[in-house]
Amino acid sequence: MKNKKPSNKKFVIILTCLVTLGTIYGVFKYMHAQAHEETDDAQIEQNMSPIIPRIAGYISDVKVKDNDFVKKGDTLLVIDNSDFIVKVEEAKAALVAAENTLEVSRADVGAAAANISITDATIQSNSGSIDAAKIRLERATNDFERYSNLYKNHSITKQQFEQALAAKQEAEKQVEILQQQRNANIHQREAVASKTNVASKQTGVASANIKRAKAVLEAAQLNLSYTVITAATDGQVSSVKVQPGQMIQPGQSLFYIVNSKDTWIVANFKETQLDKMVVGQKVGIKVDAYPGTKFEGEVSSFSPATGAKFSILPPDNATGNFVKTIQRLPVKIKLTANNDVEKVKLLRPGMNVEVDVHVK
Repeated sequence: MKNKKPSNKKFVIILTCLVTLGTIYGVFKYMHAQAHEETDDAQIEQNMSPIIPRIAGYISDVKVKDNDFVKKGDTLLVIDNSDFIVKVEEAKAALVAAENTLEVSRADVGAAAANISITDATIQSNSGSIDAAKIRLERATNDFERYSNLYKNHSITKQQFEQALAAKQEAEKQVEILQQQRNANIHQREAVASKTNVASKQTGVASANIKRAKAVLEAAQLNLSYTVITAATDGQVSSVKVQPGQMIQPGQSLFYIVNSKDTWIVANFKETQLDKMVVGQKVGIKVDAYPGTKFEGEVSSFSPATGAKFSILPPDNATGNFVKTIQRLPVKIKLTANNDVEKVKLLRPGMNVEVDVHVK
């Protein structure tokens, strides 16, 4: 019995220490939880620009390899441009033809306008001739009437009477001929004016054809420029799985350029953790890949909806078998300027991190 007392005393001491340590740890975790919100559901994010061709064609040259660093404007891929050069030349020829057609149409309009001027002058001349012929007719008619009275009185011979009659008839015929000529010229002018209207419309069509040909040429030149695919930003190339001779299609994602200049973190917090979180709060960051390095950040923004709502098949809770589950809301955390620049450069999209938001 005497041997059991020391054992009991040791047990009590150990139990007391364990309870004390547990209480201290519990109090510490409680106090920490009042001022912090943590989650390990977080990843590094960076801008990833997909390389997508605008035209279809066969690759003639690949200028980059896996994980190469590139600058904005560097050539990444070259597509065989033979067909596109032919399209440009064809568009140039169509433009020249349209311009020549416009010149011909303008010449036709000018010639028609000149014919109208000539016809107008002829009509005016005919009008003057008709007026003169009517004067002669009036004089011949007066002479005929006078000679007719004299002939009835036997004051003149029959030959003189017939001469006066012939002069009158000749004057009437002259007026009739001149009027017919004038009417013919008027009809001719109307025909020329109609041709001028048609030529003017043809000029408008030719002008429209020139605009269309210019648009086709610009499109062909654009497509030709798209045969050289360049980097839209500075960054590092992902795995390049395209080879010369491979056929690519518009909209096909070939590979990515990761821009490491802008790095942030997306942390998915439970909706029950958001009560005290606001924009601007400091954040402690631990990256799994670099456990010995601590990073600093701050809350930048909150997602407008939970992650589930952005899924391809968002959950529909309007069913009879509803089970309430805690949702997570993506929170964007940006790195502050206090971090080691060289360490930040080591971060890669998709790396797991743990974040600790200082809510107080």
